[in-house]
Amino acid sequence: MRFHHLDLNLLVALDTILTERNVTHSAQKLNISQSAASGLLSRLRDYFDDELLVQSGRQMLPTPLAVSLQEPLKRVLLDIKTNIVGDKHFDPLESNRHFKIMASDYVTTVFLSPLFNHVHRLAPNMTFDIIPNNNQYNDAIARGDIDFLIQPNLYMKNDQPKAFLFEDSYSCVVWRDNPLVGDTINNEEYLSLGHVVINLGEMRVPSFEEDFAKKYGQDRRIEVHTSDFNTLPHLVVGTNRITVMQTRLARIHAKTLPIKIINTPEPIPSLREYMQWNRILDSDPAHEWLRSMCHQVFSPE
Repeated sequence: MRFHHLDLNLLVALDTILTERNVTHSAQKLNISQSAASGLLSRLRDYFDDELLVQSGRQMLPTPLAVSLQEPLKRVLLDIKTNIVGDKHFDPLESNRHFKIMASDYVTTVFLSPLFNHVHRLAPNMTFDIIPNNNQYNDAIARGDIDFLIQPNLYMKNDQPKAFLFEDSYSCVVWRDNPLVGDTINNEEYLSLGHVVINLGEMRVPSFEEDFAKKYGQDRRIEVHTSDFNTLPHLVVGTNRITVMQTRLARIHAKTLPIKIINTPEPIPSLREYMQWNRILDSDPAHEWLRSMCHQVFSPE
């Protein structure tokens, strides 16, 4: 089918080629030969009168026109998939829908794990891909690269629908046999200990770290940086160090690790996690169903 002299079948190829930026990888994704993929790229270049991808060293980079096409192309294809060719009849038992969810290891452990266990009983053929958080999360939602983004509302834009999921508090965690910490801790004791903190590189800094940085500045002695929330309790075991982490996650690890959970010396604002999705998916039956499961499975503490 052609629209304004453009073969609409080429739109899928264009989306894949601009995403992969590699003819060989694009051919694999499209399940065609490399020569066929090269032919598609040649036809697209002729239509747009633009190179679209240019060789730069060992990689291919998109031209300015190609960059401008990526987001509207993703949006159009997602709209077609969801509202035109998508199956409006949804049966969880028969669904083989695949969902991509961007979330931290913390969210994966405390929220997605029980969610997937529940969903597996109702929709055994449904599959999931958990993608680590990165700086491009807003673009990923807008382009339809992911189905859900889960993170604190503070970091989300308001241009796409979102919903509250759950709330969590923060606690101090120490080794159970730490001789310097009892059942409570004050500011002076807290500052006297070595600290294990989360360091997410280019990603946003967790709010509790911001609060402590503002209050204590350089007074804290940070001895260990880590990039995964789940490693925090492991890194205090066998030491006199302390860490601050989400209470739900700490309780899960306390079942298997010799750790002690105590209140923070100062109150910390609670953590509120939200989920966000592209508005085009609002009326998608499978998407609606999974959103309802998110609210059913996780009960407040």
